[in-house]
Amino acid sequence: MSSLARWEHFQHQADIGVRGMGATPEEAFEMTALALTGVVTDPALVEPREAVKLACDAPDLELLLVDWLNALIYEMSTRSLLFGRYAVTIEGERLEGTAWGEPVDRQKHKPAVEVKGATYTELKVARENGLWIAQCVVDV
Repeated sequence: MSSLARWEHFQHQADIGVRGMGATPEEAFEMTALALTGVVTDPALVEPREAVKLACDAPDLELLLVDWLNALIYEMSTRSLLFGRYAVTIEGERLEGTAWGEPVDRQKHKPAVEVKGATYTELKVARENGLWIAQCVVDV
């Protein structure tokens, strides 16, 4: 992971914006996924006990980001898992990723909210000043 990699939240009315930054689009997508986890719990509390592989296809990086985040939200919901570590590769229109995590433990993770889905609101994947930024608003 590069020294440029980081994540953050930004305010958006009743919902929450997630933003990832990195040296590559892949790293920015990984950081945006960590920001997604950060909406629910502190990602540092999540142990990488189980690996879940995901793949999505979309015609551009912005749509690929929404598909990636929605695939993660689906896996978190249907498997009752939280993820704290991610690896992404992007080739053309295809993203392949792995998310590592563990079952939700209400005592340990103290989940704040349930994320319902990633939206197209404030959606952006772009290179700015040598840094890749990937962001959107998630519905909570």
